[in-house]
Amino acid sequence: MRHNKKFNHLGRTASHRAAMLSNMAVSLIKYKRITTTVAKAKALKKFVEPLITKSKNDTTNSRRVVFGYLQDKYAVTELFKEISVKVAERPGGYTRIIKLGNRPSDNAEMCFIEFVDYDENMAKEKATKKTIRTRRSKKSTTAAEAFDQRPVAEEVVEIPPEEAPKVE
Repeated sequence: MRHNKKFNHLGRTASHRAAMLSNMAVSLIKYKRITTTVAKAKALKKFVEPLITKSKNDTTNSRRVVFGYLQDKYAVTELFKEISVKVAERPGGYTRIIKLGNRPSDNAEMCFIEFVDYDENMAKEKATKKTIRTRRSKKSTTAAEAFDQRPVAEEVVEIPPEEAPKVE
């Protein structure tokens, strides 16, 4: 019986699985987004999120603990210098998994896993789609239009002909 056996072994030995997850975590930290299978992405999420939480506290001990998992000093430096600063106020959920479909060769479910705070495309869409509603009208306007309701008078400055640049 499989009582309390919830760990996905991914068809590998313990040492192979640890090395694979370490390499995938280093690639995720370095490139901020990697493409992999759904099962590996879910295992990587459970592997890397505690490391990111540990990186919020920048002490020698936490650096050594994270280095014990990653075995790459450049990835540890990037994690503690850049990523931990960006996710400092986030209480958890540092990564997202987005499914892409099936791989043509073996029909495996593919996805990409990325850091939530590093996706500039999603941040741009949120900024442009933000709408507000006024109480009087039912028409929704964007935030830029709401603050720009008054017409602005343009200043026209005339330059005397003798001071104007000559175009030949």
